[in-house]
Amino acid sequence: MEKETALIEAILYLEADPLDEASLSRIAGLPKDAVQAALEALESRYAQEDSGLALTRIGGGILISPKKEYWNTLKERYGKKNESRLSRAAMETLSIIAYTQPITRSEIEAIRGVQADTMIRLLLDRDLIQEAGKKEVPGKPIQYGTTKTFLNLFRLGSIADLPKLNDQEVERFELESTK
Repeated sequence: MEKETALIEAILYLEADPLDEASLSRIAGLPKDAVQAALEALESRYAQEDSGLALTRIGGGILISPKKEYWNTLKERYGKKNESRLSRAAMETLSIIAYTQPITRSEIEAIRGVQADTMIRLLLDRDLIQEAGKKEVPGKPIQYGTTKTFLNLFRLGSIADLPKLNDQEVERFELESTK
């Protein structure tokens, strides 16, 4: 069992993107129950105080990452410093999409009060948002939602892990027609 655990650890170490258990099973050539046992062994090992690593679940996949308590110290050097930096307008647009998805461009503009085309293009280019279907209204406008890249960047397991909004913030994200 130790060799299987070491193999899964090596695969997770070498992969830049989160892998689900089925992918780990296929890459390692191991049955799913052996992969699950190896992941449990790694979680136990990384839970020790003398380990700086953790298994992180992001968007249905798993990766090895620094423990959260070390990330603030490490992110300046190891985070995607400049390429992941977003302007205030881009962050505002991304927040609106994250908290209200799926949402159309015109709904984003109604909340922000300004045009959103440039910000939507930027967020699409950075793979932080994606088309999430069309709204069933006349004209069938495109709706947008967040991606796995978004979850990875903000270290979220799922969209449900977003910080909760207070009442004032919830009101700010509501469309006029729903108030």
